[in-house]
Amino acid sequence: MATFPKLKTSAVAQYPATKALRFQNQTLRFVDGVEQRYRDSAGPLHGWEIRLEELDEGEMAEVEQFFLENQGQFGSFAFTDPWDGRGYANCSLASDELALRAVAEMRGTTSLIVRENRG
Repeated sequence: MATFPKLKTSAVAQYPATKALRFQNQTLRFVDGVEQRYRDSAGPLHGWEIRLEELDEGEMAEVEQFFLENQGQFGSFAFTDPWDGRGYANCSLASDELALRAVAEMRGTTSLIVRENRG
């Protein structure tokens, strides 16, 4: 299984970074207007917005290759939470688009959203 790429510093993210928790709840509305709610997963799902700046050409190429190998949000990979170091074995990207921007020589930026998957 693929693993989210690390920077030269061995980090997976830079500051500022965003972490989110979400629940998968479902609501059924019946003809009489009564609603029934249930949770579609055992616990919260994690998500991270990874903003990367000051990337050199090698790091940008590694992020781009990772994106291509995963085919955007199609593939799955292992991700290490930058806050607590906990590993999540089944994650995917939230978008089929990658925007890499070269600001100057040896200075590139990009942003990725990683989501934990169930199952």
